[in-house]
Amino acid sequence: MPRPPRIEYENAFYHVMNRGRARQTIFHDERYYRAFLDTLSEVHRRFHCIVHAYCLLGNHYHLLLETPHANLSRIMRHINGVYTQRYNRLKKTDGPLFRGRYKALLVDKEAYLLQLSRYIHRNPIDMKRPMVKDLAAYPWSSYPAYINKAKAPDWLYRDKVYQMLGHKQRYQGYARYMSQGVDEDTLKFYQRGNQASIIGGEAFRSWVYDNLLPELEAQEKGRLIRPDMTMALIVKGVARFFDTKPEILRKVIKGPQKGNEPRKIAMYLCQEMADVKLKDIAEYFNLNHIGSVSFITHQLRKRQDRGFTRTVDAVVESIMKQVT
Repeated sequence: MPRPPRIEYENAFYHVMNRGRARQTIFHDERYYRAFLDTLSEVHRRFHCIVHAYCLLGNHYHLLLETPHANLSRIMRHINGVYTQRYNRLKKTDGPLFRGRYKALLVDKEAYLLQLSRYIHRNPIDMKRPMVKDLAAYPWSSYPAYINKAKAPDWLYRDKVYQMLGHKQRYQGYARYMSQGVDEDTLKFYQRGNQASIIGGEAFRSWVYDNLLPELEAQEKGRLIRPDMTMALIVKGVARFFDTKPEILRKVIKGPQKGNEPRKIAMYLCQEMADVKLKDIAEYFNLNHIGSVSFITHQLRKRQDRGFTRTVDAVVESIMKQVT
């Protein structure tokens, strides 16, 4: 199965995370932390990346970024690639440093930017084994700069968070906001085992699914598309594989069976294998909204667990045998 496409557009906000391979330490001492901060300075200067917050912890990092030029992938290639080179030079070693693909959550800035700055800044104290007792004493986060306990680097942009805080005494107000702890909604989101790639309100998610994902996923369509492949053939093949009926897969089932995975796989494969539009898939599966198709197919594209990908690959192989 292909990886899910990155959602990139001008002035998008992201919470970006990555950690060392096998949870290995990626920051051993001050030299390593400073080398990473140098890369943040560089992406600000070279790619016009706006850094709203950061927190560097022994084996991972958190960044809150804004991309005026829709270039998150380019920014992250520089951050991870250049820091890996600097790490290897300092450590006198070689090879990959990070576990693989970084995690980037698209952020609804109006609903979650302020909360995410707090979530990121509280990491050193909210961990199972807190690194400090006083967050202001942790030097490798932007929090001390937010409360005027450290000089802010020229590439750190704090004003947006201050504006959302809406407090005349910004330093004291932000410290007070931090002391309240992470809000329940944000905490629940990050405690989920398989986080969604978007953190935002319903209106924001609908806007993304309706306006961004359809075009993006059309560009990402795989090599499976062939002119003689129809949705009817795909649904018939999926039904045969799962020992069910095509009409069952096309039917909207409410109640306990609403998580019908074969139906979701059928929708996903219609997008991957047939030259059809999302609105065609929505109509074929009796859905009123193309956003529903975007959401389902995007969620399946994100799944990388071995058992699921093997199942999908086996379904594809079965379908291809029927049409060749």
